[in-house]
Amino acid sequence: MTQATQTQERGILLSEAALRQVKSLQASQGQDLCLRVGVRQGGCSGMSYMMDFEDISKITPQDEVFDYDGFKIVCDRKSLLYLYGLMLDYSNAMIGGGFQFTNPNASQTCGCGKSFGV
Repeated sequence: MTQATQTQERGILLSEAALRQVKSLQASQGQDLCLRVGVRQGGCSGMSYMMDFEDISKITPQDEVFDYDGFKIVCDRKSLLYLYGLMLDYSNAMIGGGFQFTNPNASQTCGCGKSFGV
């Protein structure tokens, strides 16, 4: 895992590699977007991670916003109960590459790393 870009004070931690990747993906969209991270029911372990770009105008007062050098990560408060302390990392490895979630709240995780249980 690569170095986090901030202190533990943020609810969702982002590695330098993940920040570079989401900024690159955001730039390819050609819009000023934020990254919404959350959870939903489903997946082999009970809950699945969600992650998608969203227009900044859709941020609500019920959301927590974390700023990373001008890039915003948004998470609704209910999801944040399950994600607080999450480390989002990125690897470009041919096998097992992509975004990786390290969640200190998960009591079990799926082999693919995209779902978890508490």
